[in-house]
Amino acid sequence: MKTFLLSLAATTALVAPAHAEMLALEKDVLTFGFIKLTDMAPLAVAYEQGFFDDEGLFVTLEAQANWKVLLDGVIGGQLDGAHMLAGQPLAATIGYGTEAHIVTPFSMDLNGNGITVSNEVWDIMKPQLETGADGKVMHPISSSTLKPVIQKFAAEGKPFNMGMVFPVSTHNYELRYWLAAGGIEPGYYSPENVSGQINAQAYLSVTPPPQMPATLEAGTISGYAVGEPWNQQAVIKGIGVPVITDYEIWKNNPEKVFGMSAEFTEANPNTTLAVTKALIRAAIWLDENDNANREAAVEILSRPEYVGADPEVIANSMTGTFEYEKGDTRDVPDFNVFFRYNATYPFYSDAVWYLTQMRRWGQIAEAKPDSWYDEVARSVYKPEIYLKAARMLVDEGLADSADFPWDSDGYKAATPGADVIDGIGYDGKTPNAYLESLPIGLKGDQKVVGNEIQG
Repeated sequence: MKTFLLSLAATTALVAPAHAEMLALEKDVLTFGFIKLTDMAPLAVAYEQGFFDDEGLFVTLEAQANWKVLLDGVIGGQLDGAHMLAGQPLAATIGYGTEAHIVTPFSMDLNGNGITVSNEVWDIMKPQLETGADGKVMHPISSSTLKPVIQKFAAEGKPFNMGMVFPVSTHNYELRYWLAAGGIEPGYYSPENVSGQINAQAYLSVTPPPQMPATLEAGTISGYAVGEPWNQQAVIKGIGVPVITDYEIWKNNPEKVFGMSAEFTEANPNTTLAVTKALIRAAIWLDENDNANREAAVEILSRPEYVGADPEVIANSMTGTFEYEKGDTRDVPDFNVFFRYNATYPFYSDAVWYLTQMRRWGQIAEAKPDSWYDEVARSVYKPEIYLKAARMLVDEGLADSADFPWDSDGYKAATPGADVIDGIGYDGKTPNAYLESLPIGLKGDQKVVGNEIQG
């Protein structure tokens, strides 16, 4: 675990821009947690570019061993906030796994994940795939091409295992979404069996992100879903092939959030605003001028106290490209999005999507009315804090008013089917109708009882 302290130099630490309004902070010495992934970038940039300093905040950033340790730190008060899986505040608030009211005033990014398979699996998949005039495999790749792999493994008496980072992670839900879109059952959860492997054809289990490549190389898993730089690390090491990005699964899908306990935000409203302001500025910096600052961001993230991967590995995706097979590098300018497309606004519809996936796979065991999804989303996602911080930045001349959705009701326009790999659109205002539209997964009053879906 790497810990590092904000410089306490009196000549610089408390100096804000001349046009900025300093908030009366309830707490100015803060500790934030993160996992070593490139999408923690807003925290690193806010620290390194002095945006926390500008708000009068003395910040310590601490890498955490895994997502559970990180969540427990926020709940226990050892961390004042953290880079979180979007599902974590929602799951904690509804009491799935750990019960605690966690909120988010800031979404950290869009996209940024991929699904990688071992060389052995790729060799079986590849002959089924179409190629273009350039000889390169055409994307997106359907998970249906995994069916011969699963059949081969079954014939050899072994399960087909894949890794994901946490039961309520975007990676778990994206991997399940991709598998189901190709007709592969990824397994269910029940109150009695939280493995997520009930009736599974592909067996998903938790592996911490930095351990993914080594676990793949050891043969413990045959593929994984993870954020960067760990898909590109498999390419560089020659141990696997990323077969699809989450941008190809769902264009501009929501990813991580910045989470804090509701108790902290209520006791420290001005501090929460100041933190949100600094993070918004960091996100702007990361995307401004057509990603002009990404090379500088790569250098920051490559440092051991942050992600600690080789700059070449981080740059593979962070600078607008993505490498699939070794040598097959393609332009994916929106692989990592930190500010454009209202990426930092905490939309209720994003929260609702995560909740639908929890219900789809049995983590939410019983049917819930549409109103419940809306109520939970509003209790966790806090756009009112975000917009207040944004308004202050605009008034201070540090942000452009046109970049914020001032009149939003908290719900994005419905996602068209053309933007999703299975062709099924998503409207956050009608979660039960959405669940009904998905061929694989729980719907209506269905529940998992033992090894059966009833209802």
